[in-house]
Amino acid sequence: MSDLIETTSKPATRPGPPPVRGRWRQLSLLGGAMLVDSTEAGLVTGLFPVIRQALDLTLGALGVLTAAGKLIGVLAAPLWVWASRRWSRKSVLVLSTGLWGVWGVAAGFSQNFAQLLLFVTVLAAGYAAAQPLVSELVGDLFDSASRGRAVGALYGSLALVGSVLGPLIGQLAGVRDGWRWGLWGVGVLNILFGVVLLLCLRDPGRGAAEHQLADLDQATREARTKIDVATVVSLLKIPSFAILLVSRLLSGHLLLSSFAVVYLVDVFGFTTQRAAIVLMPLGIGFLLGTLSGGFLADWAARKSPRHGLPGVLQGAQIAFAVLAFLGTQVHYSGIGTYALLFCLMGITQGVNPTVNRPMVMAVTPPELRATAFTIYVSVFEAIAWAAFGLGAGFLSQTYGLQPVFLAVLVVLMLANGAFLTLLHLPYANDVQRVQRELDLRRRTALA
Repeated sequence: MSDLIETTSKPATRPGPPPVRGRWRQLSLLGGAMLVDSTEAGLVTGLFPVIRQALDLTLGALGVLTAAGKLIGVLAAPLWVWASRRWSRKSVLVLSTGLWGVWGVAAGFSQNFAQLLLFVTVLAAGYAAAQPLVSELVGDLFDSASRGRAVGALYGSLALVGSVLGPLIGQLAGVRDGWRWGLWGVGVLNILFGVVLLLCLRDPGRGAAEHQLADLDQATREARTKIDVATVVSLLKIPSFAILLVSRLLSGHLLLSSFAVVYLVDVFGFTTQRAAIVLMPLGIGFLLGTLSGGFLADWAARKSPRHGLPGVLQGAQIAFAVLAFLGTQVHYSGIGTYALLFCLMGITQGVNPTVNRPMVMAVTPPELRATAFTIYVSVFEAIAWAAFGLGAGFLSQTYGLQPVFLAVLVVLMLANGAFLTLLHLPYANDVQRVQRELDLRRRTALA
C-alpha cells in the first residue's frame, strides 16, 4: 500500500525531450494571434459608455454583446478544431484570427445595435479558434516542466500589451466617432497580422514536446487525431477535467474585464476616460500574476504533484474574492485606490491560466488537447461568460450593478474556491494515467 501511495504522489524521473526549435519565437506569434481577440473585445466593452450614447442603447445591450460573442464560440470553436485537423492549425489561425479582421472593419460602420451585434458576433466566431488551437500548440511546443512558465509568458505579454492599449482605447471616448476608428484600426491590424502568421508560424506537430513521442516521426505522432463522440465522452470521464469544467462555470471573475469600465462609470460616477485608467493596473497586475504564477505553478508541481497545482488554483479564487469585495463594494474618494485594488485583482486573476491550462494539458493526451480546450474554454467558459454578461446586463437594470458584482465576483468566487477542494484527490492519478498511456504508445511504436 505504501508503494502505491509513493507512486501516485511523486512523479517518475523522466528524461526531458529536446526543446522544440524556435519555441519561444513561435510562442510570441501565438500571443499575437490571441491579442487580436482580446483587443477587439476589449475595445467594445471599454468604449461601451460612448457606444451606448451614440447608438442609444441600454446597459442590457452590453450583456447581449458579451453573451452573443461567447455563445457563438460554442458553435464555432469545434468547427475550427475540425478544420485544423482536416487542413492545418496554421491555415486555420491565419484565417480565423488574422484575415477575419475584415469583420472588425465592418463593425466600425454599424449604424444601429442590430448591425453592431451582427458584425461583433461574426467577428467573435472567428476568434473562437484561438483559445483551443493556441493552447494545444503551447502543449506541443513546451514539455510539462516548462508549460507553466510558457503559459505565464503568453498571458503575461497579452496583459502587458492590454494594459497599454486599454487606457489608450479609453481616450478614444473623447474623439468624435472614436469607437469607430478603433474598430477600423484594430480590424486592419488583424488582417496584417494574418499575413505575418502565414509567413512565420511553424507548427511543430502534435506530441512534439512529449519525451515518449518526440523522436518518433510526425505521421506516427499524428495517427490518433481522429475525434468522435466516444473520445469526447472519454474526456468528460476524466475526474480532474470534469472538476475543472464545473469550476469554470463558477468563475465569476470573468465578468470583471467586460464590465469594469462601465461599473466605475455607473456605480462610482467616474468619466469613461478616467474609469478606463484602471485597465492599465488591471493589465499590469495580470502580467505580474501570470509571470509569477508560471514559476509558482512549475515549482508547486515539482514540490507536490498531488496538491501543488490544485492548491495554487484554489488559493487564487479565494484571494480574488476578498480583493473584489474591497475593490467593488467600498466607495473611495479617488481613482488611485481602485487602480491599486484592480492591480491586485489582476494578479490573482493572472495566476489562473498558468495553473489551469497546464493542468488540462497534463491530464489529457496530446491529440485530445484541442478538443479539451474547446470544451473547457470555448464551451464552458463561454457559457459562464455569457450567463454572467446577460445576468449583469439585465439584473443591474433592476437591482443595480453593485449587488450583482457582490454576488458574482465575491460570493460565487468563494464557492468556487471551496469546490476546488475536490481536485486534490484525483489530479495526480490522472497525470500518471496519461504518462502510462504515452509509455505504452512508445513501446508499441518501437516494437
